[in-house]
Amino acid sequence: MEVDQLQRSFRDYTNALFREFGQLQLLQDESNPDFVVEVVSLFFEDSERLLNDLTTALDQQNVDFKKIDAHVHQLKGSSSSIGAQRVRNACTDFRSFCEVQNVEGCLKCLQNVKQEYLLVKAKLEALLRLEQQILAAGGTVPMLDYIA
Repeated sequence: MEVDQLQRSFRDYTNALFREFGQLQLLQDESNPDFVVEVVSLFFEDSERLLNDLTTALDQQNVDFKKIDAHVHQLKGSSSSIGAQRVRNACTDFRSFCEVQNVEGCLKCLQNVKQEYLLVKAKLEALLRLEQQILAAGGTVPMLDYIA
């Protein structure tokens, strides 16, 4: 693809993501062009660690609901910070089941959180790949005028 076409695809895709993820792309500027990539990468690393910890914790004979709630709270916070509202909402439901110490409810919520996380991850990875394609083609990642 040509740079102009890649940049146009980037704008269209990012505008769609902006409606979903809020302010994330506004954090990037010319002085720190890798900022969003770094934030998203940290989100992926933290989320995957937390999801693995939650899976392990829920698989224990004696479930430590305080520990699970702390992990879910941390995942909810990082999801909120990048604008992953569906993950955040799934975490809110998860915490409700932690409060009443419902293992089955927690297991169902964990599956829902994992599913929502994978959807967010796929969308953000597609955006990052598009950025890389633009740069590899010799272009610059366009700063965007977001459509409300």
